[in-house]
Amino acid sequence: MRPARGNTSSSTRSSAPAPSSLGAQWCVIAHSGPPDPHGPAVGGTTVRGVSAPAPTDPVLVAACRTAIGTAGHALSAVPAVDLAAPVVAEVTRRASALDLPVAETVLGNCLGPGGNIARSVALAAGLPITTPAVTVDRQCGSGLEAVRLAVASVRLAAMTEHRSTLVLAGGAESASTAPWRFWPPDAPDAPPQRYTRAPFAPFGFLDPDMGDAADDLAARRGISRHRQDMYAERSHRRAYDARAAGRFAAEIIPVAGLDSDERPRRLTLDRLSRLPPAFDRGAISAPADASGALGTVTAGNSSGISDGAAVVAVTTRAAAQTAGLASVAIRSCAVVAGDPALPGAAAGPAAAAALRAAGLTVGDVGAIEITEAFASVALAFADDLGVDPERLCADGGAIALGHPWGASGAILLVRLMFQMLAPGGAEFGLAACAIGGGQGIAMVLQRCDPAGPA
Repeated sequence: MRPARGNTSSSTRSSAPAPSSLGAQWCVIAHSGPPDPHGPAVGGTTVRGVSAPAPTDPVLVAACRTAIGTAGHALSAVPAVDLAAPVVAEVTRRASALDLPVAETVLGNCLGPGGNIARSVALAAGLPITTPAVTVDRQCGSGLEAVRLAVASVRLAAMTEHRSTLVLAGGAESASTAPWRFWPPDAPDAPPQRYTRAPFAPFGFLDPDMGDAADDLAARRGISRHRQDMYAERSHRRAYDARAAGRFAAEIIPVAGLDSDERPRRLTLDRLSRLPPAFDRGAISAPADASGALGTVTAGNSSGISDGAAVVAVTTRAAAQTAGLASVAIRSCAVVAGDPALPGAAAGPAAAAALRAAGLTVGDVGAIEITEAFASVALAFADDLGVDPERLCADGGAIALGHPWGASGAILLVRLMFQMLAPGGAEFGLAACAIGGGQGIAMVLQRCDPAGPA
């Protein structure tokens, strides 16, 4: 049977209710670094007895991104390969003190033309033709997934071959140049049928569009329109102020003449509160608002469709120390899966699993970045972890900056690396994404050195 087309929000199979606790109804895969056979690195233990990063632990030593462009605007003529290639070239340059060849390039992408975008990017960036590359698709978590694979590769080489390697990882998305996709005709005289997204679950499962799912999540969790708008106002204000203060400048490489994020703008709470619901059909359980329309998600409290790329360099702590590069260690990663009808609900359980694997609680973490696909998703994440939403996305998130799907997870890591390595930066950081199809992914980072990124 051909997969269901387009909007597959109706189904013959009922979906489970929202989980009542982080430990319910989730399948979890979590990874953390094994104990180093030579003991902890110099510096002993940190908070809660967590060991300092070991010489064989994977670390980030360089990172940068494009400015994030609004789809159809400044980057509208730049395909994903041309977005990512200059970023790969720049990260390679920033990591050159390692004196290591790039062992592989791993990139996330959701809506490209197919093939292996990472291979094209590596070649376009000037890497040797002998450099392997692979493209991964975990939807909104693709950028983090690419780094997770890079971490595994670097750790494996360090533990089994006793050598340091350098892997570049991240993601790229050009919503502006994404090919149009069609199902073939059902009959000889029928036209092909265009679709804007692939199914995230097979027939028989609820598989709502993301906006409807965000409305439904808000209704299930009791997240009001006012609370969503308050969160969105803070994201817009923080990103606007951060851009004006130049806090994004060091992490951005200009591409196609765009050297600052295109989307941030001042949106007041009053203006946000006047926006109509974006999804007229609303969600399955969303009540009507004062106007009688269904749903609480608006264009102002959700992310924009965007273009952008981000890449990080992953190697071992030992290699970073030898080269004199500041670094941020990847202490743990976790991926969870649950009900595909609740694609915005899995970031919290993923973060909880990653924190457990690292031996930490959310109270130990000083910098938290989540992909703000929708305010309801970010607020559900905060509620799940019992954390004040004020602690999320210190310089604003995807609601204000935009959400280039395949790159967004890597953008979180770029943001965290620069925040953590700044003077007075947090020792521990947390990145998390909710993913279409009911999955979530999260990583815990630890600062190794006080100086800024390479």
